[in-house]
Amino acid sequence: MSPAPARSAVRQFFDGVAYLGRGLKMWGSDPRLMLFGALPALIVAAVYLAVLVVLFVNAPTLAEWATPFADEWDEGWRTTLRVTAVIAFLALGALLVVYTYTAITLAVGDPFYEKIWRSVENRLGGIPDEVETAFWPSVLRGILDALRILFATALIGICLFALGFIPVLGQTVVPVLGAAVAGWFLALELTGKAFEARGRTLRQRRRALAAMRPTALGFGVASYLVFLIPFGAVFVMPAAVAGGALLSRQALADDAGSAGAL
Repeated sequence: MSPAPARSAVRQFFDGVAYLGRGLKMWGSDPRLMLFGALPALIVAAVYLAVLVVLFVNAPTLAEWATPFADEWDEGWRTTLRVTAVIAFLALGALLVVYTYTAITLAVGDPFYEKIWRSVENRLGGIPDEVETAFWPSVLRGILDALRILFATALIGICLFALGFIPVLGQTVVPVLGAAVAGWFLALELTGKAFEARGRTLRQRRRALAAMRPTALGFGVASYLVFLIPFGAVFVMPAAVAGGALLSRQALADDAGSAGAL
């Protein structure tokens, strides 16, 4: 009897992957809107690339600053330690880029992604009883929610980075955990607008997505893996926003159904 739930969870995971595929279909139905939505992702990618180049150039200096105790070591050991430190700094920088890219891009491109999200909602019948909030309280709430997600994401990312140095575990289990964690937070970030428009808090968003966790993870992990492809996020971010709108409607419908059953 136990294999059935496992198969069901796998099926739900791929249902989540399908939400990203449905978002990608919008490229064919409204390519101008999707290209419009790619602009903020491209701008943030360019800024992050510049930051990584600066980090790469200054990584040896940072390694020397972080390891002053090695100044008196034998040259071979000192070089080995500092090369390792350079790699660590570069890996940590890349990890923080991966974990923070979506939150920053959504914040920068809010007006762009608002149009994509609104287009999806309108195609599916609009938002009944939409909650209208004043501009500045809405902006403040969005910033606070984004910062909370960003802080949790960066903290967990740094912990996983440290665990990555454990032999075998760091090369097998940790990357899988990293993808799952990043996927979960991506799903949270990409469903924000739909929940906010219905007056739902971040806590309520987490609860609704947790009730369909395999599906949310499937959508988030698929988006995360595509974002790892060079410039993949630039073109897929608009599709991920559209997929997040679709996922949100399902999560909200399920949440309303479970609340009605109670």
